[in-house]
Amino acid sequence: MIFLSKKKDWLGNIRGDILSGLVVALALIPEAIAFSIIAGVDPKIGLYASFSIAVTIAIVGGRPGMISAATGAMALLMVTLVKDYGLEYLFATTILTGVLQIIAGYLKLGSLMSFVSKSVVTGFVNALAILIFMAQLPELTNVSWQVYAMTASGLGIIYLFPYLPKIGKIIPSPLVCILVLTGISNYLGLDIRTVGDMGKLPDALPIFLVPNIPFTLDTLLIIFPYAAGLTIVGLLETLMTATIVDDMTETTSDGNRECKGQGIANIVTGFLGGMAGCAMIGQSVINVKSGGRGRLSTLFAGVMLLIMVVFLSEWISKIPMAALVAVMIMVSIGTFNWSSFKNLKVYPVSTNIVMITTVVVVVWTHNLAYGVFAGVLLASLFFANKISHFMYVTTEKDESNETLKYVIHGQVFFNSSDKFIAMFDYNNVPKNVLIDLEMAHFWDISAVAALDKVVLKLRKEGAKVEIKGLNQASQTIIDRFGVHDNPEEIDRILGGH
Repeated sequence: MIFLSKKKDWLGNIRGDILSGLVVALALIPEAIAFSIIAGVDPKIGLYASFSIAVTIAIVGGRPGMISAATGAMALLMVTLVKDYGLEYLFATTILTGVLQIIAGYLKLGSLMSFVSKSVVTGFVNALAILIFMAQLPELTNVSWQVYAMTASGLGIIYLFPYLPKIGKIIPSPLVCILVLTGISNYLGLDIRTVGDMGKLPDALPIFLVPNIPFTLDTLLIIFPYAAGLTIVGLLETLMTATIVDDMTETTSDGNRECKGQGIANIVTGFLGGMAGCAMIGQSVINVKSGGRGRLSTLFAGVMLLIMVVFLSEWISKIPMAALVAVMIMVSIGTFNWSSFKNLKVYPVSTNIVMITTVVVVVWTHNLAYGVFAGVLLASLFFANKISHFMYVTTEKDESNETLKYVIHGQVFFNSSDKFIAMFDYNNVPKNVLIDLEMAHFWDISAVAALDKVVLKLRKEGAKVEIKGLNQASQTIIDRFGVHDNPEEIDRILGGH
């Protein structure tokens, strides 16, 4: 059952999960506010969404320790919807997004991650690290020297605190950074930007509501395109993030369950007045690096987020943005795959092109989906081209020179079908031709059409053609779509009159 989780996922790392969840909650606040501003809605919409999604996904998600909340990638897709139709349509779209994601889970679309190559994942990670760093630049532009000093001090605390005996391994250094810099800023009365300057924090708990929209076909036609886009981007970013967290923690997760979990979380969020969200790689990295591993970390992050913004807003608003910038720079540095620079010298050119293309497209468009699609497309084309080069033929003649045997080795499909046709000699055709396909495999209609053309051309030259050695899968597709045993097809295929 989707709602059942192993006890270890909840209670296997209590101290680490609680402390890391607290760090994540603090880092979520400015991001949720910023994403709300991007979408053109009140900050409480993003904050309620982050609370709701985090709490729900902790229970029903497929990847323990991964953080889901309101995200920038999703917020960008909501701008036009909010501007043209208003908040109620946003809530309805969020609910429909959840429904579509649950359907995707039952269709097992989570397994599609197996088609994403390692080079695409590396490009995705590197691009996201760059975007996270770029997102901090506005907080470091045209500011006083105190901001730079605080940010540098924060980075010093984050990287040096873990080396302290005993205590350095117990308390997450990002949490120490936030607490220390907040104390210094308030004690010295520094005039620097704080969380409170980002926007007004909510002063009430979210309530259940049903979107106040007409339940008609016209409404569905309005919200469905937005929901479809949010579904694709949300699941793509979520599954990519789950893959990265899997690698960081050396564990496995259930992609299809995660699709359903994200759907349930968005449905709940839509009824609580929040915007659609998905997994956050930045916050997930913070969680893992702060010691979070279980579902308790995600649950605690969501609960503490709500408690802090509603009941402790006076204190939370005093946190200097420089402290959170330092944490996010740490995330950016930790997320980037630095070994990819060294690998450029040793990896194949095609692999490097896929990785670099993914990075460039994501950074250029600020859309993770575009970059991943571009990377997957390129990787597929390179793979098809590479496989087609591994096809070759050997020939054998009998003593009487009346029989010529062609032995085909390799994969025959759309990209190698022309090469397959060119392997045969149609000028000096013997009395008998034997095509041995024991070492070959036919994958698609293009391959079947190529075999038809070869057989019919050889027969047109007077040869008796025999095919042998087909494996069961190749035999099935050729029996179903092949026409070379139909004499009437010779003129049609070869262009005769």
